[in-house]
Formats: sequence, structure tokens, C-alpha cells
Amino acid sequence: MSTDIPKIDAEARLQAVHRFTDELGAPEDGSFDRIAQMAAKIFGTPIATVSIVDEDRVWFAATQGLDGVKQVGTEPGLCASVVHHDGPYVVQDAENDPRTADHPLVTGDLGLRFYAAAPIEVEGHALGTVNVIDQKSRPQLDPTQISLLVDLAATVAQLMEVRLVALTAMKQRKVVQV
Repeated sequence: MSTDIPKIDAEARLQAVHRFTDELGAPEDGSFDRIAQMAAKIFGTPIATVSIVDEDRVWFAATQGLDGVKQVGTEPGLCASVVHHDGPYVVQDAENDPRTADHPLVTGDLGLRFYAAAPIEVEGHALGTVNVIDQKSRPQLDPTQISLLVDLAATVAQLMEVRLVALTAMKQRKVVQV
């Protein structure tokens, strides 16, 4: 996997993030909890999240095994890097990977060692990630595992799009009824 960060239209990506998050409401509404639970089960990791990467924070729309944490910073190496990366992003041993070795989740109390994520892509923009985390290093994921992670992220994207369409229709219906 390349460590080069491709050029993206950061402003357009943030506009898409805000359009979806402003309309869909609070990240902790429970809509994506099952996705995080499934990711943890599929990969056998103690932690899985559905994250949204904003300009200055990564907030969690769902967590499994990461109780009480609502958001983290946008330090490079993990979720904030995935939205600038083309496709799935895997770190087998974060302590020894130059992309992540200095990240606070690696050097801090969590002691993150393994991280795998797929971007949640909506309207051509990566809004966040579905990721799995372990405090132990792990071998490389096989193609089936990578495919499953990508499918989970695509499921979140579809749910976000469906919810936005439904909310927009409900708002338009209320305006017409008034």
C-alpha cells in the first residue's frame, strides 16, 4: 500500500461531511451500532468503530469496545489519513509503522497496534471510516477480509444516503402541508 496521500478536494469533502452530519443529527443515535458490532465479530477484534472525519475531529457514530470515547483528534496515521487514502488502509503493527508510530492512540493508554479501515464513500467523498482495532499486532488481512471491511463501509454509506433522502422528503412534505 502506498503511503502517499492523494490530493483531494478537502473543502468539497468537508461540505459533504457537514451536509450529511447536519441533516442526520447526532453521531450517537445508534444507527450504526450493528455495523461496529459486526466488524468486531467478523475480525475478532476487541474494538471497532464507525467514524466521521470532520475538519478538526474524528467523531464516532458507533463504537464497539471503546466505551465513553466520543471523539479523537485528527492526527495523521489513522482515520484522518484514511479519508485521504485510496481504498482500504491496514496497519499490521502500529508501533513500528512510520505512518502511526507517533499517534496518541498508539503511544497512549489504548496501546493500539493493529488498525484496518475502509473509507465510507458518499458522492465521491470519503466522509469517515469503518475500522477494526486491536492492541495486538496482526498478520496481513486476506482479500476476503478486506472485501468484508469495504462492504461494511459501503453499507454505512448506503444507510447515510437513504436516511438523508428520507429526511429531505419528510421536510419537504412538512413544508407542503403548511
